[in-house]
Amino acid sequence: MPSPLRAGLQQILRTKALSHRDEEIQLACGAMSRDFIDGKEAFAAWQDLKVACEAIVEAVGAAGIEFDAAGGPTLGADALAVGIAAVSNKRWFIVRKRQKGRGTARRIEGLRIGRGDRVLLVEDVVTTGGSVLDALDAVRQTGAEVAAAVTLADRGDTATDAFADLGIPYFPMATYADLGIDPVVPPPMAEAPSAE
Repeated sequence: MPSPLRAGLQQILRTKALSHRDEEIQLACGAMSRDFIDGKEAFAAWQDLKVACEAIVEAVGAAGIEFDAAGGPTLGADALAVGIAAVSNKRWFIVRKRQKGRGTARRIEGLRIGRGDRVLLVEDVVTTGGSVLDALDAVRQTGAEVAAAVTLADRGDTATDAFADLGIPYFPMATYADLGIDPVVPPPMAEAPSAE
């Protein structure tokens, strides 16, 4: 049975994030689904975001995981990173999709993470985990250690398996089963074009 905070987070997801469509829509990973989860809209009100961030901090704390900063791929992690930093008195960072081509040319904004930093990697919704795993690579390149990864909602099993293979504790705060939807099975990987 989930804690009251986690149950509150899951209720917000069910009532404010989850919508069922008549027609299938394409997800970021390429899979099709009639169920859509909009974590950004659902947690746009501070009181809802606070519930989510406190539930996340509670879950990783109960597992004995300590961290110095929270962050993840923009745009899904932006509000979560700042909210978690606020409720836990920690710091935040955001990972761009690509390195900035001007100014400081950084890929990671906010806190300059590096060797000695233990970070909590966050994302709003994952299906395959592609974006959050890409952010993990960027974080590791700084020398920072990923203490754990967290998502508000996990639509499948791919990310769970990937983080297990990497030996990184992974906390989906709600799974497809918690939300009463079918898991999304990612489409098969397209063959890479020949170098010829």
